[in-house]
Amino acid sequence: MSISSDVVRSEIADSGASDYLALLKPRVMSLVVFTGLVGLLVAPGTLHPVLAGIAVLCIAIGAGASGAINMWYDADIDALMRRTQLRPIPQGRVAKGDALGFGVTLAVAAVALMGLAINVMAAGVLAAAITFYVFIYTMWLKRRTPQNIVIGGAAGAFPPLIGWVAVTGDISIEPLILFAIVFVWTPPHFWALALYRSEEYARAGVPMLPVVAGLEETRRQILLYSLALVPLTLMPAVLGFAGFVYALGAAALGALFLAGAVRVRTARDESSARRLFGFSIIYLFSIFALLVIDNLIGLIG
Repeated sequence: MSISSDVVRSEIADSGASDYLALLKPRVMSLVVFTGLVGLLVAPGTLHPVLAGIAVLCIAIGAGASGAINMWYDADIDALMRRTQLRPIPQGRVAKGDALGFGVTLAVAAVALMGLAINVMAAGVLAAAITFYVFIYTMWLKRRTPQNIVIGGAAGAFPPLIGWVAVTGDISIEPLILFAIVFVWTPPHFWALALYRSEEYARAGVPMLPVVAGLEETRRQILLYSLALVPLTLMPAVLGFAGFVYALGAAALGALFLAGAVRVRTARDESSARRLFGFSIIYLFSIFALLVIDNLIGLIG
């Protein structure tokens, strides 16, 4: 373990800490960590604050490891897309082999620490999340099918499940609902981005839905998934692990999300897709923040 740590420190020193931080996809990681933290906070039971911090750290490291391995594998297509061509590997600031070693080391460390410090079930779910993102989404689905985001969305839906299991040690319907919310949110979120980046995906040979099925079908699918997402976000209140504050807030946010999806469908312009993509991030943060706020109100009440 010490040899691996020395290697990682040496690589970071050679290439620059900022480049290795970029490999972790910190913007994506922030949403992953937040949903994982929410799963931990709203789960029944308690976890010592130090252990809770370790659990969240493991989720962050696991997400970052997945991002680094993804950048290693996708370095060729990253170089072809304006959105990704400034990443460390296409720019030659980090060697592909170094990025892979960095990612694998972090992945093993995250799962091992979760298992030793928290519980084996949480470590298993974290390992499943990393495996799914790397092998199922990155290596199999992304370059082969326009359903890459639909099925691959499961990878980003694991964090709240991991957080919940870190506290309870088992899986129940509640964290599966949180998993489902992120899973169904992912397609309209990424397809909104793909609508105004479709030429880049086509140039890179990535069969995103707009490239394969066209812009009009993508807009239709965004609306359909949005119609499925909004009632799903109300399920925590229906099942009783969230209350009136959450239900009211989720309904209001859902109305705004649907309005954005309808706008994408009817306006058929780039600006509406950009707005929906930006709002979708705020939307998911807000839905999960409402769960914590509602839970705190319930504790105080």
